[in-house]
Amino acid sequence: MAVFWIRHRRYPSKGDAKAAVRAVLHGHPKGTELTGEDFDLVRDLLDMHPDSAGKIGDGVGAIKIGPSPHPKYQKYPSFWVVRPNGSTVDFSYKDCFDHPSLRSQVHNIMRVEIEDKTTAYFESRLAEGTFTSDESGVPLQLHDTAVSYFRGPPFSQIADEFADAEGGWETIELTPSTDQGLGRFVDRNQAERWRAWWEDRAVLALLTQAENRGRPRA
Repeated sequence: MAVFWIRHRRYPSKGDAKAAVRAVLHGHPKGTELTGEDFDLVRDLLDMHPDSAGKIGDGVGAIKIGPSPHPKYQKYPSFWVVRPNGSTVDFSYKDCFDHPSLRSQVHNIMRVEIEDKTTAYFESRLAEGTFTSDESGVPLQLHDTAVSYFRGPPFSQIADEFADAEGGWETIELTPSTDQGLGRFVDRNQAERWRAWWEDRAVLALLTQAENRGRPRA
């Protein structure tokens, strides 16, 4: 079976990824506001929605578990986005899996293509003895550290501008989802252009997971 990605999370199959999301959806009572890794997972999933821009609107203030918006199915839970202006909208996690946006698919593979570079940065900071938060200065723990773009342009901006320079998302062909192993750019010259583009623009830093969660998404 082909692996499946939700941002940086690698699952053995799409079924395993769906099971992780369902565990969040059915693991909390209605009215619960998601926090921590549960929030991060569902927030990243929302970016894959075919109408993510419409669902997100002016931003995501919170994500809650609520009843289905359909009167016949209100006994079942649904994810609800709470925007900063107080408006709310539900979204179907199934749409995120069945009809993921092309942008989100390419973003996921872009992260895979530069994963060795972000890992090398993480390991270099550990080896240098500078394993502290670049925001607060607190010592970092291996299980509670995020590689962040907060000192420079966010990953999404770097990636979107690369796609524009290449002629649009449709010009970036990915290996089929049915292939074994990690997804990749089909055009390896294009992959090298992406790696060089990213390296010229990315300014990395380390934060705690909580610090990174509170910053604008990258």
